Amino acid sequence: MSLSFNNIQFDYNSTVIISYLLISLGAWFLNIITRGLSNKLLFTSYRSSPFNPLTYIRMFTHSIGHKDLDHLISNFLYILLIGPMIEEKYGSINLLVMLLITSFIIALYNIIFDDYIITGASGNVYMLIVLSSFSNISEGKIPITVLLICTFYVITEIKKKILEGNKKIYHDGHLIGAICGLAFGFLFLKYPDGIFSLLKGMLKL
Repeated sequence: MSLSFNNIQFDYNSTVIISYLLISLGAWFLNIITRGLSNKLLFTSYRSSPFNPLTYIRMFTHSIGHKDLDHLISNFLYILLIGPMIEEKYGSINLLVMLLITSFIIALYNIIFDDYIITGASGNVYMLIVLSSFSNISEGKIPITVLLICTFYVITEIKKKILEGNKKIYHDGHLIGAICGLAFGFLFLKYPDGIFSLLKGMLKL
């Protein structure tokens, strides 16, 4: 998909990633207009009534909202750098499913085991970073870089959690995102087509 402006074509080269950015920018702008109400209502996740439908919607949409523009930019610098490569390798639908699953698992963990107000795409950032390290895995060989990246990120987040806790940054969400990236990486080794080949394998059982 390409966009043209004054005879210059701009390639919409990563549908899910660019759309994710645009939607997040829209959520940030809406949050400014509503003076924080939209984030509280739609773009943060926290423990609330199980009878409130928004509780379940927020378990996915919390990764769209951000506290401020700096928070959004810091996350999307990584997402825009890594995301297009992941989308090209695994496909748009698989990437979208992975982003949604990661967001949901982070929110579910927070609701069950913690009780913080969480917002932002950082959990998805960590998922993408760890998943990107699987791009060179082939023929059953695991590059040492995969182990180093996972080890460094896990150690760093555990250290930050011990020193800072989860009050300013939800480090548990980062760790869960990294674990999701690890799980998706191994999943794609067994099921190269992702969710579709996984479903086919389940139907054959």
